Amino acid sequence: MRGILNTVLALAFLTLAAPAAADQNDPRLPDLFSRLQKTDDLAVAKAIEQTIWGIWTRSGDEAIDREMKKGLNAMDIGNAEAALAVFDSVVKKAPGFAEGWNKRATIYYYMNRYEASIRDVEKTLALEPRHFGALAGLGSIYLETGKEQDALKALEKALAVHPHLIFVQMRVDKLKKKFLGTPI
Repeated sequence: MRGILNTVLALAFLTLAAPAAADQNDPRLPDLFSRLQKTDDLAVAKAIEQTIWGIWTRSGDEAIDREMKKGLNAMDIGNAEAALAVFDSVVKKAPGFAEGWNKRATIYYYMNRYEASIRDVEKTLALEPRHFGALAGLGSIYLETGKEQDALKALEKALAVHPHLIFVQMRVDKLKKKFLGTPI
């Protein structure tokens, strides 16, 4: 228990001691991804995941970060059109910011605009190949569109980056069982 607490506190310090510029190029990410791969503790994995998301959602540009918050708030209340307008603005102003693309991909997914969502996921992954959220989202799109083999590939890639995504693991197991015809 003490080891978990120390890890969580260290991760919290990393987040608080964040440099002004953060995004998918943040120098803390390689160590965080390495820790994510090595831990067997789900609580530690969740803390690492939250730290990664905290880094990814900050561009380092205060104006863009304010827009991101505005878009996230619109998402939270279910206002997809408002969120889409905000994330359109974010990707135009900061095309190198992976999370702007990822959030717009998410909104497109909620709007059942799967082709647009896939394009934005691809842009996200071009900027941040370790984006387990985008990979899991891509798997969801493929499941929605009946492309189960593609879904399995995307979900397995998400697990390769973040092996503690329980819901993703359940989907992978279900797909493998279906394809192999035997229990996993």
